[in-house]
Amino acid sequence: MKTGLYQGTTLKQEMKINPRLYQAMDLLYMPLLDLQQHLKQELLNNPFLDLVESDVEDQVEPQPEEEKKTEADEIDWEEILLNGFETGGRREEYEEREYYEPVSVDTKDLGDHLHDQLTLLRLSERELLLGEEIIGNISDEGYLTCTLQDIVDSLNDFVRESGEWGTTKPYTLEEVEGMLRVVQGFDPPGIAARDLRECILLQLRDSVVQELVHETGEGDPPLDEIRRRLEESLAFRIVEHYFDQLINHRWSEISKELSITPRDVQNAADEVAKLDPKPGLKYASGGDNYIIPDLIVEKIEGEYLVFLNDTSLPRLKLSRTYRDIAKDKKKFVGENKEFISNKLNSANWMIQAIEQRRQTMLKVMNFIVDRQRDFFDKGVQYLKPLTLREVAEVIDMHESTVSRVTNEKFVQTPRGVFPLKFFFSSGLSTTSGEDVSARGIKAQIEKLVGEEDPAHPLTDQAIVNILKDDGIQIARRTVAKYRDQLGILSARMRKRV
Repeated sequence: MKTGLYQGTTLKQEMKINPRLYQAMDLLYMPLLDLQQHLKQELLNNPFLDLVESDVEDQVEPQPEEEKKTEADEIDWEEILLNGFETGGRREEYEEREYYEPVSVDTKDLGDHLHDQLTLLRLSERELLLGEEIIGNISDEGYLTCTLQDIVDSLNDFVRESGEWGTTKPYTLEEVEGMLRVVQGFDPPGIAARDLRECILLQLRDSVVQELVHETGEGDPPLDEIRRRLEESLAFRIVEHYFDQLINHRWSEISKELSITPRDVQNAADEVAKLDPKPGLKYASGGDNYIIPDLIVEKIEGEYLVFLNDTSLPRLKLSRTYRDIAKDKKKFVGENKEFISNKLNSANWMIQAIEQRRQTMLKVMNFIVDRQRDFFDKGVQYLKPLTLREVAEVIDMHESTVSRVTNEKFVQTPRGVFPLKFFFSSGLSTTSGEDVSARGIKAQIEKLVGEEDPAHPLTDQAIVNILKDDGIQIARRTVAKYRDQLGILSARMRKRV
């Protein structure tokens, strides 16, 4: 082969798409709240858009002939939706998207909660700095994320950098251990633990202290009495000395070591299970997550009907005032003419795009309701397998269009509020030739485990056999996978004595 540069010509078909169709993809993709904000922004930016008044929103104003688009300007929505908005170029070539920085509301987190308790104590400046260093190394879950020696080294480095190394006594490990015990006495119980075992021990100790306070009415019970109560606590002794056996549910081993019955061990384990393994999360600053359903399914006279929940959306129409101004085309030349033309076309396009979005969502949801009728009548166990491709073929649209319509959308049904993606899942075949949804099988497994005899829990193979009797062919490893996804322990770990 010869290497070098050559020049030639080739023919290829490529569809170039205008920026508005990229925006149309966004409109399909947007959840209800995002779309509401987008339309409000469009109303501010485009003078040709106006709100439809509530008493005339059902009326449609006819457009004068001179304002109608030419055939070249018309958007073939049907063709675009059927082809799934496939384009020949990158999005960045056509559109620059604006980014709005989300504004967070200042709320108290775990660090603030602990710092408030620290400042209530009568501490020296040295002790206060030590306490703040410990609190600064506590994770959102409530655990200390570094060793005590790391805290000592960090504080001593701070003293060196401040130039006070000669006049300030270096921090010691004993000081850090003492302040850690102080912080571990803060609310919530179990805070600043170095591992799960210590976290549980701190919570068990706190429960003993609270019991003594309630009995005696004194604020600080004697340490000797606290130690005596902890020694009497079976749960405390098991966690302190037999933690590995405890987390592996080895009741028999623990009972032999302590010369008690396995039932006593199990009762103590039940007490431990009520404690919080991540005490800091109750003060974690999580963002608000509001869900407003985009669609509503209601059962009326035995039939399920689908409605769009878009009453909060601005209903758009062309502004009569600005349309009248645009009629006199002789007044506008150059940049003014181009501005008027672009804004008018953009307004017309936006109204069409919103209506097309509404119709597409209704088509998709109506098919889901027809396909999943058994779910709406009987429950999640009767969900049928469904894919985006099946919906796309039935409603005669592209699969990517269906994906955009169902993404981050929610529907309110008589059985609760669900994301549209909930209705899509893979399936397994039954002996009768029908298919059953994987989500429906998970619901059956969850129900079987919930109704099992705790003394004789169902093994994965037993679940396989029960499902087989119902006509569902499933492998044992698949049952184990579904069980893990549901957060259900194995049969050995679920067994009760």
